Amino acid sequence: MSDMKPSVAFIGLGIMGRHMAGHIFAAGHSLRIYNRSPGSAQALRGRGAVLCDSAGAAAAEADIVITMVGLPSDVDGIYLGAGGIVEAARAGAVLIDMTTSSPSLAVRIAAAAAARGLSALDAPVSGGEFGARDARLSIMVGGDAGALERVMPVLRLMGSTITHMGEAGAGQHAKLANQTVIAGTMLGIAEGLAYAGRVGLDLEKMLAVLGGGVANGALLAALGPKMIAGDFTAGFFIEHFVKDMGLAHAEAAARGLPLPGLESARSQYAKLMSGGAARDGTQALLKAYAAPPKAEL
Repeated sequence: MSDMKPSVAFIGLGIMGRHMAGHIFAAGHSLRIYNRSPGSAQALRGRGAVLCDSAGAAAAEADIVITMVGLPSDVDGIYLGAGGIVEAARAGAVLIDMTTSSPSLAVRIAAAAAARGLSALDAPVSGGEFGARDARLSIMVGGDAGALERVMPVLRLMGSTITHMGEAGAGQHAKLANQTVIAGTMLGIAEGLAYAGRVGLDLEKMLAVLGGGVANGALLAALGPKMIAGDFTAGFFIEHFVKDMGLAHAEAAARGLPLPGLESARSQYAKLMSGGAARDGTQALLKAYAAPPKAEL
């Protein structure tokens, strides 16, 4: 990379990606973009970003390629498929997948990239839409430390906490541990509020009590008010959270580690998904406890 700001390709302009790409563009980097639904790319295109017709085309002329898509199958396709990022990227480019995905897939992408003279980092994030909007994401990175150092100025445009977790795949493992913590926390918040509501307590007062004690935390502060207001607009889709919990379950099971709290949360969220709430935000977990109580015998 030259002394000039490196050119960036950003693939995936959803709820979080559009904010992340916007910070990079605002900092003066030339930006090539691709999104499966072109409508989501129009705002950045209107500001001067170059809209490309495929992920490979976006990557072909970029020093840094960043992806923020939905599923591991999406990651596999855009990186390792014919005409994809690994095949199209120019020598010396750094590829950064910020999707929550499979650790083993991250290892495969890193190996394929290295074979072509590229560097690949898995760098999933935590912080949701608000963290992306405010450039305060926590970014967990797996891969070569030297490659991370080269792209650190760009990562700092999106996140306030950037941590090198180890070799390829380690960033994804860290994110799955993060999602396991979130799963248990969301379960506790929803069940506590459901209990308080069922026994007739004022939920606004209950939130104040929780926020003033050791139960306080970022999830409670951000999503507790939305829960009691019945605002289930997504900052992070239930369907994506269920995907993340499934990945964490598979990785833990492969190592003989039972995670009953994770499984309880995954079961509740899966029921909500099957009931049509896949695109609700994760705070919609409260709906799982909304059924009227059974009459006493």
